Amino acid sequence: MNFPIFLGLAALLLGGATAPARAEAAPDALQLRSWAAACFNCHGPGGHAEKGNESLAGKDAEEMFRKLMDYKSGRKPATLMHQLSKGYTDEQLKAIVGWFAAQKP
Repeated sequence: MNFPIFLGLAALLLGGATAPARAEAAPDALQLRSWAAACFNCHGPGGHAEKGNESLAGKDAEEMFRKLMDYKSGRKPATLMHQLSKGYTDEQLKAIVGWFAAQKP
């Protein structure tokens, strides 16, 4: 084998092996539940809120995500939600609303 070609192939293979991941890895079930637990104080365990707060269990994930994006951007006024939503990436928020949407209402 031609030595310069061999070095080029080795560099390509090693470079690909150490390149940063392109997409955020999906959270495991425990991590996802931990993120969702941050919402339990107001929205209740498992998304089943007490009277006076919005229950999230079984709600439409797309609608919840739109609301979170509105809070995050400041389009929707809030006392806490705009601050809380800024603490997560959009991908994390999608995973969280997916978890709540999967809960039984």
